[in-house]
Amino acid sequence: MMLSSAFVFLSVFAAAAQAGKRGLCWPWYNSPLDPGVFNNGDGEVVAIYDYETYAPPSTNGNGGLGFIGMQRCLDCTSSPIADLYSRWQAQEWATVFSLNEPDINGITPSQAASWYIEYINPLTIKKALPAVTSSTTSGEGLSWVSEMITACGDQCYFDYINLHWYGTSFAAFQSYVESAHAQFPNYQLVITEFALANPAGGQADQVAFFEQAFPFLDSASYVQLYFPFVATSPSLLETNDGAAVTNVGTGSCLYTDQGSPSAVGNLMY
Repeated sequence: MMLSSAFVFLSVFAAAAQAGKRGLCWPWYNSPLDPGVFNNGDGEVVAIYDYETYAPPSTNGNGGLGFIGMQRCLDCTSSPIADLYSRWQAQEWATVFSLNEPDINGITPSQAASWYIEYINPLTIKKALPAVTSSTTSGEGLSWVSEMITACGDQCYFDYINLHWYGTSFAAFQSYVESAHAQFPNYQLVITEFALANPAGGQADQVAFFEQAFPFLDSASYVQLYFPFVATSPSLLETNDGAAVTNVGTGSCLYTDQGSPSAVGNLMY
């Protein structure tokens, strides 16, 4: 009996330690696609977010994945701040993400802190600070996060530091993630957008990058979740997000135009 109990305990512990960290960064124009394609039962892909507080537009709801609501804006038509609390209660999120790249969109750390205390604090679930860019310019990126935390005066309740990254190599990505952990060692990281910045080799270069990035992130105990950019198809990205095509390219898309996993998508499980 003791051996059996110990075995069960160790099995449960091992399963918890190996819980998936991967998620789908799901844009608003994805209604023709099925997120369940990546929920194949192996537990690697566990989450989905769509930058909004409404459920992901798709052919299959959340695809059986854990939906994370995101209040990407201070207030906006698609996700009114007045609806944040009721949408959380109705959809029963376990985690909420907040502002999208405020560090380059004219939102000051003090403004974000006051807004966060008023609207995000009341949600009694896991919370991420606003998602920031990997800019190293003073007042942007990680320095913006640090300034917001100071402005919070210990009144912002949060669990995760939220990061975006685009660059030229896995080594640069690894260095960025490790530097974020060194700066904020007491908090878990969520990386909600990342890819190479429109590499010359297109999809092949993105595959080579993610083949290194995924194992690194899986092994980093301080990384809670990560979402490669982007869970859509090349044709949908080209039709709806010209800036992303210019800055990132279509090679990191997780879907093919036929709605099946791409070469990058096949790395997700």
